[in-house]
Amino acid sequence: MAHAYRAVGWNRQKRIYDATLAGGVGLYLAGFVAVGAALDAEATAETLLIRAFATCTLLLLHVVLSIGPLCRLDQRFLPLLYNRRHLGVTTFLLALAHGGLATFQFHALGDRHPLVSVLTAELGAVGVAIPFQPLGLAALVILFLMAATSHDFWLVNLSPAVWKKLHMLVYVAYGLVVLHVSLGVLQDETQPALAGLLIAGVAWVLGLHLLAARRERGLDEEPGRPAAADGFVEVCRLAEIPDDRARVACLSGERIAVFRYDGKVSAVSNVCAHQNGPLGEGRILDGCITCPWHGFQYRPEDGASPPPFTEKVPTFRVRLEGDRVLVDPRPNPPGTPVTPASVP
Repeated sequence: MAHAYRAVGWNRQKRIYDATLAGGVGLYLAGFVAVGAALDAEATAETLLIRAFATCTLLLLHVVLSIGPLCRLDQRFLPLLYNRRHLGVTTFLLALAHGGLATFQFHALGDRHPLVSVLTAELGAVGVAIPFQPLGLAALVILFLMAATSHDFWLVNLSPAVWKKLHMLVYVAYGLVVLHVSLGVLQDETQPALAGLLIAGVAWVLGLHLLAARRERGLDEEPGRPAAADGFVEVCRLAEIPDDRARVACLSGERIAVFRYDGKVSAVSNVCAHQNGPLGEGRILDGCITCPWHGFQYRPEDGASPPPFTEKVPTFRVRLEGDRVLVDPRPNPPGTPVTPASVP
């Protein structure tokens, strides 16, 4: 992409992760085709593959959307988040295989362009129909945009805020896929189990997000303690901050992370400059705040990443009054050095 970027170096964990993912997908596809052929002797190999790629795509999409809220509910799921983009790219490739095979089998041999056929095949004589195939195509386009911009090159050049908004379209893609399946496959199937599985999947994703949102709600409550004359606000007691960990508080509508380490206390923005990860859920490693999502690090004294990295987050002034931890809610520019408060 540019001279400053090199090929991604796969570490041992990534290789194991990707090998497990590829093996699981391969076993699923092979198993689906084998079982499908045994249950429906008249089904062609192309039809079985189309169904296998479709169901595997839908299953992985549910997994992708479940990782985020699961990590909010239990940090043991964080290893899945570390390589979630690998799952997303795999989901797109499976969706592309499904769409490509379906287009070839049902639209490539007619007198119209295959893309035109996909967009217009369901239109009746009076122009009224349920266009489930364009919905699937729209979802595929969104998944392509997300897969194509999954590299950190795009995260840096689009800016984390824009990149995050783009990848939040995964929820739009999910809605389109659910409609695509509901209006397409389910209207021709007589097995109620298929509809039940789809409803259960939607309920699972929605339920996880509601549970995670309920848990996060408390973090956005402003401290009820009054501000000092100079504007500092008491956020917690010193004993409430574990060593090499943080206490997250909300000041002026922004979450901050107050870290205690090496007999000092510092405060930085809770939002990682990489992918908006929760720094306050990380810990101090090698003298740096380490994001629990992807391992990006920042010095607690100035919110700057150690060289050669250049990421920075805003810092906040902190002071101690006895065992009370007070923070100035006015953020300093990212990377601004602030003298830590010393623990007696």
